[in-house]
Amino acid sequence: MTHSSSSFHTKEHIERLQNQQLAALLQYLQKHSLYYKEVFAVNNIRVESIQTLSDLPALPVTTKEELQQRNNDFLCVPSSRIIEYTATSGTLGSPVTIALTENDLQRLALNEYESFVCADGKPDDIFQLMLTLDRQFMAGMAYYSGIRKLGAGIIRVGPGVPSLQWENIFRLKPTAIVAVPSFIVKLIQYAAQHAIDINSSAVKKAICIGENIRNTDFSLNVLGRKITESWNIQLYSTYASTEMQTAFTECGQGRGGHLQPELLIVELLDEDNQPVKPGEPGEVTITTLGVEAMPLLRYKTGDICMFFDEPCSCGRNTLRLSPVIGRKKQMIKFKGTTLFAPALFDLLNGMEDVKDYVAEVYSNEIGTDEVLLHIVASKNTEDCDHRIRAYLQARLRVSPQVKYISAEEIQKMQFPEAGRKAMKFIDRR
Repeated sequence: MTHSSSSFHTKEHIERLQNQQLAALLQYLQKHSLYYKEVFAVNNIRVESIQTLSDLPALPVTTKEELQQRNNDFLCVPSSRIIEYTATSGTLGSPVTIALTENDLQRLALNEYESFVCADGKPDDIFQLMLTLDRQFMAGMAYYSGIRKLGAGIIRVGPGVPSLQWENIFRLKPTAIVAVPSFIVKLIQYAAQHAIDINSSAVKKAICIGENIRNTDFSLNVLGRKITESWNIQLYSTYASTEMQTAFTECGQGRGGHLQPELLIVELLDEDNQPVKPGEPGEVTITTLGVEAMPLLRYKTGDICMFFDEPCSCGRNTLRLSPVIGRKKQMIKFKGTTLFAPALFDLLNGMEDVKDYVAEVYSNEIGTDEVLLHIVASKNTEDCDHRIRAYLQARLRVSPQVKYISAEEIQKMQFPEAGRKAMKFIDRR
């Protein structure tokens, strides 16, 4: 298969392509989308007047709440054309159903094919998938179909069970793993306890999903360092969401996730829905291209990132996104400081005394945020407790409440009955 990606074209070519795609999308929405027809009518928008990306601010944004409340009105095809029903993980509020046609599934496969190519994937690679392929999880299915399109080998082991992961790694010799970074740390810990020589395995790289492995300056964060200090593998970070049906994946340079310009338009917006400058934090706002069943226009994802637009030394000329700084809804205003969940996770991941954790946020009587950390400590001693509290106080300048629980209890908290991802953040506000 020849390389079709437009990421290597000039910026002018990429912009022309996106302008054409945007015009086609607006016509399509005007014709088929109950929700957007109404938006255009209410706001007196003539879709013909939107010609280029620079006209986008004339269009209203779409919020997660609108997508939750009017889920079915976003559907642009009759239900007989829907092949697959996926759903968001419902991290924030009720899950949203995203339906896909056959063409959407092909587009999803192309998206992950391009992602794995970007992450230096080759047809002779063998990928071990350490994630769920059921429970309406779009990502699992996307990785699977993208790797198939690449022509590489696939081992579907599913999430958890370090013993089984290692057994397959040594028996089937995968060259790459696709996994959540904190689970890779658990694999390393298991290997240490069972005298497994991890660097004698065939695994050379990991595609990291669902959690940051880098700081915003692209240096490895605590989680990234924990992995690479023990295991000599290259890490590639990815960022995606079910709603955008597209992924931003790092190349070997590790300088942010590359946009796939034929599949998505991305804007980073401030509080007033105005575009931010490169290197400034803004909310990732996406417009899907080539989606048939549930296309979205200026959809605000709730994720805060920065973007960089200078060319990458890999030869791609596309915009790149930083690691997620935080989710808008998960911002914690705690005793006068503003804190995003990823920063809190970084702190906890960096503590030798903390084996596992869940952060719970709730409102107190006076309406401000309280943070309760459920922690599995390495030792149940006063010394250990003192070190944990002192470290948190020093780094956060405020003291969250700490509750020590067992490994079994944390497992129940992180994986509630219908869960697909480990819950590290529980919002009770």
